[in-house]
Amino acid sequence: MAPTTLTPAFLHRLIGAAMLDRATYEEVEADPSATPQALAVVVGASVAAAIGAEGMHGGAATLAFFATTSVIALLAWATWALLTFEIGSRLLPTPDTRVDPGELLRTLGFAATPGFIQVLAVIPELKTPVFAIAICWTVAASVVAVRQALDFTSTGRAIAVCAVGLLLAGGVAIALGVMFGPVLGG
Repeated sequence: MAPTTLTPAFLHRLIGAAMLDRATYEEVEADPSATPQALAVVVGASVAAAIGAEGMHGGAATLAFFATTSVIALLAWATWALLTFEIGSRLLPTPDTRVDPGELLRTLGFAATPGFIQVLAVIPELKTPVFAIAICWTVAASVVAVRQALDFTSTGRAIAVCAVGLLLAGGVAIALGVMFGPVLGG
């Protein structure tokens, strides 16, 4: 099992993922032991987003917010990967498409790497631009991840899969927000 501590190999993967390096995504796709690392990236990016949104004040309420945010991020990641798997392997595959859900979990987990910058949103003047940049960068990383995991030769096909997946995942996120939002906010 790949360690989730910040080893040189893990750091190299984080940098490669953030740089949208296709070889990094191929490496992660082919390494089943990278699943815990992908999980750590998703949790880390969600904690960075929570810190950016709420700061580090508030004691137990802040910890509960971070924990809840991490659980929702993990559910969203798994949902996004499974939706992408279904869309890419069943609706929009190419003859070369060969994938399993674990490959998408890993590549899309590392595609969350740009989310670490969201911690900078604790600076009030940076909040909106940091979140906007993080979202755009993560979507771009997701396109690279999907292209590599689904063995697409066309970036356009990867964009189409991501667009359909984002629409469906967004619907799931909105439904979760409606169901659990009042619990989290109050």
